[in-house]
Amino acid sequence: MDSEPVVTLGATRCGDAVFEWGRRTYIMGVINVAPDSFSGDGLHDVSAAVAQGQRFVAEGADLVDVGGESTRPGSSPVSVAEELRRVVPVVEALARALRVPVSVDTYRSEVAQQAVAAGARMINDVWGLKHDPQLATIAADEGVPLVLTQNQRDATFHSFFPELVESLGHSVQVARDAGVDWHNIIVDPGVGFGKTMEQNVEIVRRLSELKSLGRPILLGTSRKSFIGHVLDLPVDQRFEGTAATVAIGIANGADIVRVHDVGQMVRVARMSDAIVRGPPS
Repeated sequence: MDSEPVVTLGATRCGDAVFEWGRRTYIMGVINVAPDSFSGDGLHDVSAAVAQGQRFVAEGADLVDVGGESTRPGSSPVSVAEELRRVVPVVEALARALRVPVSVDTYRSEVAQQAVAAGARMINDVWGLKHDPQLATIAADEGVPLVLTQNQRDATFHSFFPELVESLGHSVQVARDAGVDWHNIIVDPGVGFGKTMEQNVEIVRRLSELKSLGRPILLGTSRKSFIGHVLDLPVDQRFEGTAATVAIGIANGADIVRVHDVGQMVRVARMSDAIVRGPPS
């Protein structure tokens, strides 16, 4: 009996870095420049953001993700001008100071365009092109990777996981139609974005089913509210819960994990990789 063919995801170039999918799990460190960040780690000036980025790299981060608008439930959107004021100087400074790529966490094409001009080498769209499809054109024209997140804050699921996969597949097709290279697409199931606690747990448990999309998977569970609901703990006490989701996520196919506690989650990822992918040679 013939075995099933092995599906390889290839590699994605991000600035000077090359992410070889399947070889190990990559670590994305979160740099928030929104004062109302849900995780309580919002930074208020460029020098603090650079210092945090340098610490993340020293701790093993493979890239950093800069966001200027809180994504916590109930948060108010900021203007484009305010997001640009927060994000662009930080991206520019980090791109000069760090040896790893900088990603910009935005769903607005104006912000993405200026951030890429300032040195961002990845676009992380938390609306999966639903809010602003022009982001895909920017990613295609600039040749940068694009993270597509499934965001359910504007709709209701009827059949949860199949619809989540279908929604991500639609975002992938929009990106492809705009000319984004296949190897520059990354998918994110969007833990916390309009999902219930039970649905977020189900995402981590069923993450391997996203492999049907044929693209690397980014998982962002760090400090999120579903962990707080399960453990009945505030945001500053969700470290162990986050570690559990990272380890199980890697076992179920995560290729990138987006985290706040970089040094500790690097160790969780390396141990998980040794079990799932084999010890480093």
